Amino acid sequence: MEWWRSRADLMLFVVSTGLLLVGAYFWVSGPRPWGETILVAVAALGLVVSAWWIARAIRNREFTVDVIAFLALAGALWVGEPLAGAVITVMLATGQLLEDRAAARARRELSLLVERAPRTARRLTADGLDDVPVDDVRVGDRILVRTGEVVPVDGRLSAAGVLDESALTGEPMPVERPAGDQVRSGVVNAGPPVELRATATATESTYAGVVRLVQQAQASSAPFVRAADRVAIIFVPLTLVLAVGAWALSGDSVRAVAVLVVATPCPLLLAAPIAIMSGLSRAARIGVVIKGGGALERLAAGRIMLFDKTGTLTQGQPALSDVVMASTDVDATEVLRLAASLDQVSTHVLASAIVTAAVQRDLELELPTEVREEHGYGLSGRVGSHDVRLGKAAWIMGDTPPAWARQVRRRVDLDGSLSVFVAVDGVPAGAFLLEDPIRPDAPRMVRALREAGITRVVLVTGDRADAAGAVGRIVGVDTVLADRDPADKLAAITLESDGAATIMVGDGVNDAPALAAAGVGVALASHGATASSEAADVVLTVDRIDALADAILIAQRSRRVAFQAVTVGMGLSLVAMVVAALGYLPPTAGALLQEVIDVLAIAIALRAVLPGRTHTVTMPALDIETARQLRAEHDATLAVVEQIRAVADALTSERSSLAPVSALHQRLETDLLPHERADQALLLPLMSRALGGADATATLSRTHAEIEHQVGRLGRLLAGLERDAREGQTGETGAAAPEDVVELRRLLYGLYGILRLHNAQEEEGAFSLVPTAHSPRS
Repeated sequence: MEWWRSRADLMLFVVSTGLLLVGAYFWVSGPRPWGETILVAVAALGLVVSAWWIARAIRNREFTVDVIAFLALAGALWVGEPLAGAVITVMLATGQLLEDRAAARARRELSLLVERAPRTARRLTADGLDDVPVDDVRVGDRILVRTGEVVPVDGRLSAAGVLDESALTGEPMPVERPAGDQVRSGVVNAGPPVELRATATATESTYAGVVRLVQQAQASSAPFVRAADRVAIIFVPLTLVLAVGAWALSGDSVRAVAVLVVATPCPLLLAAPIAIMSGLSRAARIGVVIKGGGALERLAAGRIMLFDKTGTLTQGQPALSDVVMASTDVDATEVLRLAASLDQVSTHVLASAIVTAAVQRDLELELPTEVREEHGYGLSGRVGSHDVRLGKAAWIMGDTPPAWARQVRRRVDLDGSLSVFVAVDGVPAGAFLLEDPIRPDAPRMVRALREAGITRVVLVTGDRADAAGAVGRIVGVDTVLADRDPADKLAAITLESDGAATIMVGDGVNDAPALAAAGVGVALASHGATASSEAADVVLTVDRIDALADAILIAQRSRRVAFQAVTVGMGLSLVAMVVAALGYLPPTAGALLQEVIDVLAIAIALRAVLPGRTHTVTMPALDIETARQLRAEHDATLAVVEQIRAVADALTSERSSLAPVSALHQRLETDLLPHERADQALLLPLMSRALGGADATATLSRTHAEIEHQVGRLGRLLAGLERDAREGQTGETGAAAPEDVVELRRLLYGLYGILRLHNAQEEEGAFSLVPTAHSPRS
């Protein structure tokens, strides 16, 4: 019985369509009585089904357009128009099937949440380890959580642990929790096995609360009312008044039948769904899956946009942001190559970031040997002829870190990043700084959203206020709400919904309640399915959030076209109804005229299939390939930029050697400047073609000139210092006097700042235009 209920609308569509085709064939080719019988049967089926739907709507105290369909079907059978009745039945089935597909989401929203919840827990007893159902865990039980497992209940750590809390907080970086710290259910053990003591049962734990929040949010969401039903509130009574009035005034029941026939609501039943489905199809082409016409209409009406931070406005996974070397004698590129070679065998999320950075720089990695992992400390092994160690500062350098390591710590605290220290052949060599970078297309997307009609943009995140504020300033949001747990996010949605229709964009279990409560929930699923994608109305399957602005424009246009199709179709039907009521349009002619009106309304609706205004930047294949090559060169120059700061940091007020500065200047001349000139000659013109004007590249062009100017100044300063040394004016050859060091550091830090800003501008303004290898836009 359950199988039949879930497929009844599909079966109605298949049966009515098949019988219509068979009946029409016999109607045209013969024997005609067979065809007439089949068509009458189809119309009768539609009559019975529409009567059932009307009865259901009455029970639910709803008004429905199906009243018009019922009257039209009855009228068609009464005047002997079975073909028209059969067509109406198919249109009824089509509309109901489309609505059913959209409603199916409600039955699936909690599936991934429930699947992710642990079923069992490993309880430690006097007799050993015992796997028990999670519902059997009691407060005070000792629970063992192995590497990669989800914490089953809230508890307190018996020893220090490393946890991935992104499912609840959205923060992508693993968190080190000391012994005695409280741990919430739903987080993942990212380190060695840990023991905790349960402080709550499964039903009282955090993860169960997230599931309940989703259920409550769904229960509070108002149901979507179809545009066709709103029109029917006026159209149905008007149809009845005209039909009864024509019959009463003329005494001719044929006039009433003619009114009912031309009142067949095909523009409502088919034209509007065609426009909506066209919008859904166009959105899918750019990698945006909109779950039904209701979600599309709400997306078009949204005016307040709320974003989670991690994985939404940021990449959602750590990336190498800087390399700090212990001294200028250490080759940063070689140290990165050795560290990445060792990290190839590690599954740690930070290891992946280091390996990715090395691959982007085209470094040749080796397979390590003698690899050993010290849980909670780091990784060691042999790469080629070198012994390499990666991990915590204390494990690499002991209890008394040198000055450069303390500087790394300060930078980590200021930037909110993470550090991984490295030693080569037993000697501390440097540290890698990792952070969750902002998506290059995020600022462009926010600007596009405002152009699409979004009046307010809010960043709501579980992350710290300083990190969230920095992202908010760069991206350009109106308000930042930091340190918000799932319940706080739900409250923020409720508050913002009082002002206008809301759209919530998130990525993770912690966002699921807010996604369900918002007018439209948007989830990012480019890295795989999550509970957020199940709770969302819209899912982005591409790793480009700027597609959301285009999806809103598509939704707005589809809704506008649907309204035009309904208005024109029903307006012409209204005129035909008046003509029929006056006796100038017999039922047969009225049926033919209604078909013409239907075709016109459908033709208007099909305009939604045609491309409309979007923010999508289209680029020729040759330009895309050129941009990708330049991006590879861009990534390769990042090491040179990192070297600038390292050289500047190493300069002291005492007499400093000029050799590192000279070597750096040589790299700037041979590696960096040729790339910047190639960008000026190749990247900027293709940007102008894509964005439609040279003004879009004026800032980048000016920065290219400034970089070349500053590198030239550095070269002239070095030449002057070397000349002074040869003439004996500065004492020791190859060394800089204290006053010269000040000028050198000023130049280097200034050049470093310009290059960091310039690289960010290029990534946002140029490279974010280039489709990824798997994007539908390519």
